[in-house]
Amino acid sequence: MTATAIPAPPPTGGGAGVSAPARPRTRRNVELGLLVFVIAILTVYAAVVEGNAIGEVTSDFWFQTAMIAIIFGVAHVAVRFLAPYADPVILPAVALINGIGVAFLRRLDLAGTKAVDRAGLSVFGGDGFRQLGWTAVAVIGAVVLLAVVRDHRSLSRYAYTLGLAGIVLVLIPAVLPARYSAINGAKLWIKLPGFTIQPGEFAKICLLVFFAYYLVRKREVLSLASKRFLGIDFPRGRDLGPVVGVWLMSLMVLVFEKDLGTSLMYFGLFVVTLYVATERVSWLIIGLGLFLGGAFLAYFLGKTIGGPFLNFSERATTWLDPFGDANNKGYQLVQSLLGLGTGGLTGTGPGAGQPTKVPEVRTDFIFSGLGEEIGLFGLTALLVVYVLLVERGLRAAINVRDSFGKLFAGGLAFTVGLQVFVIVGGISQLIPLTGQTTPFLSAGGSSLVANWLLIGLLLRISDAGRRPAGGPPSIGLGGISTGGGGGGPVQIKEMPTEVVR
Repeated sequence: MTATAIPAPPPTGGGAGVSAPARPRTRRNVELGLLVFVIAILTVYAAVVEGNAIGEVTSDFWFQTAMIAIIFGVAHVAVRFLAPYADPVILPAVALINGIGVAFLRRLDLAGTKAVDRAGLSVFGGDGFRQLGWTAVAVIGAVVLLAVVRDHRSLSRYAYTLGLAGIVLVLIPAVLPARYSAINGAKLWIKLPGFTIQPGEFAKICLLVFFAYYLVRKREVLSLASKRFLGIDFPRGRDLGPVVGVWLMSLMVLVFEKDLGTSLMYFGLFVVTLYVATERVSWLIIGLGLFLGGAFLAYFLGKTIGGPFLNFSERATTWLDPFGDANNKGYQLVQSLLGLGTGGLTGTGPGAGQPTKVPEVRTDFIFSGLGEEIGLFGLTALLVVYVLLVERGLRAAINVRDSFGKLFAGGLAFTVGLQVFVIVGGISQLIPLTGQTTPFLSAGGSSLVANWLLIGLLLRISDAGRRPAGGPPSIGLGGISTGGGGGGPVQIKEMPTEVVR
């Protein structure tokens, strides 16, 4: 009889000469090692800050860093059980940025405090401790999300509901009276007794789910070309409806909520996910043209008729010449530029600068305050961490196998990158100032919680993409998940064979 090679059954681990398959590596120990390195950096930073700010290192300088270590240690343990194959770099990268934000806010609490003023050195007060509390809430929220959402594809079932919820969250501040929603001219908040909520931070996640689901279903239609101009295929006119609709919504945010950053965020997210879905550069060109045209129209109307367009035209004028009104409308931007200039290449040193001279240094201008003390080199290193985080998010999008997951993860990663670009571009006079916060760095609960939920979703998608075929499932609140998106069928050519005669 002719010998025929057929696939052999998987080894059971019991017989001579048969070796059990190697256990897939989860890389969680790498994540733990990186977290230990992050905590070491934050501990040294906290000690240097106190030494420069008050002239001595107190006995409790390590307390907030220890609390940060406990919070992220709990997050690490949760990821080991809930998303064991997630990218090991994502959590440490976010922990470093978040930890620096808490430590810098603690540094601002110490500003002007004398060494003998022990009451001012309490680790249980100030913005630093408040941000530490929000960090704990945000991390718990991300862990709960990982436990509940065991398969990212399940979110697509609620795409239209989440899309509607996102639109409602965007519009709530616009329809509320200014005394309940406006801060510094922008209507982005809901003011409640004792605290405020920025619903737009959560709206971006809801809208991303809808964008990803919609574009997966419609990408074939949106990929059709109508005319070719300068070597680029442009879509049919009838397919421009969704883009024009989102453009009009972003203009409403720009006009009625008076915020360029949020407007750019929503429209940019849709256009980029549209480009990823269709791979057509023409959509980027159309999107950029629509946004620039809308911004110019708002600027022109603000100059001529004022009204709801006046705020944007004033911001644009200040951006073009901040020193023309340095003591009034241009004061924030001028102080930001002076702070960055004072820092130079290496900075004055942690705790040795005067960041409190920059307005809103705890929120919108925290990057400027940090720049004065850690300099261009330090800011560049911090931006590299952001770039690494975005790159890992895009890698998760590449690795995951389903189209919805690819678009969703790509949109989540782009959200972080676009937020950083918008705020850093604003404080450095690259673009007009916006009301966006620096992700994981600025003070504020809404932004921190929303961005940690975003990280939880990235970890879930990364776990699905990196999970090998036949790998152990992740554990959720409802039991054991079967994986969802990760791994795939083993190729016959990769299976062991035996000869049958």
